[in-house]
Amino acid sequence: MPEDERRTSLRDLHHHMTSLAQPARVFVDPLDGTRAAVEARRWVWPLLILALCVSASGTLFSLRWDASPDVIRQLQGSGELMGLSEADLTDKIQTESRKALVGGIAKGVILMPLMALLLACILWVASWLFDRPASFEQLLSAAVLALLPIALYHLILTLCVAAQHSITVARVMNLVPSNLGAVLQGLSPKMQRVASTVDFFNFWSTGLLGLGFSAATGMSRGRALLLAVALYAMYAGIFLIGLPAQAGAQ
Repeated sequence: MPEDERRTSLRDLHHHMTSLAQPARVFVDPLDGTRAAVEARRWVWPLLILALCVSASGTLFSLRWDASPDVIRQLQGSGELMGLSEADLTDKIQTESRKALVGGIAKGVILMPLMALLLACILWVASWLFDRPASFEQLLSAAVLALLPIALYHLILTLCVAAQHSITVARVMNLVPSNLGAVLQGLSPKMQRVASTVDFFNFWSTGLLGLGFSAATGMSRGRALLLAVALYAMYAGIFLIGLPAQAGAQ
């Protein structure tokens, strides 16, 4: 190999290794690691890791999921079980298993990138409101980096599901007890939803989001962290408490 090509290959390899290692610093050095990754606009590798981890957990869950108890319980609640033949029940169970497989893959490949993009748009609006202009690519990097703890959660969940012979929806919710709702027992459904918002990985993501926003806009870390906490409080109030409560009441 000519010397120039060898140097180019080594330079490209070093660039790719830096692109991968720099975002990983947020786990061991969140202050400087987040700032460096946001300033370098590192979002591609973190987004790929996020999509891969979420897709892996969803896919493995669908393969380990014993859908029969959950589907029968759902049909009993809706009153449809009495009129079903055994063949129809088997078809419904198989259909739910296929839907879980497709949904698990789609959550990682489609939903997580859309969530990162939406979060970056929210950060852009916040930077405009606070008169702290920033590059959208830096804000996207801050959003994707903030979701890395969620990727870590799904990686741990994947390993836990892989150790199970079969699993149910109720069981998978408690495999990685990272929130108070999974730890505290005997809570009412309403308090269970409230306790579930106190989640280690979500709080970790919230902290990284504040640090990333600070690095992208120059806002003080304290104010940026308060903004991130306010955004998480709104998210938890709507998606973790409000909408589930409304769905349960119907």
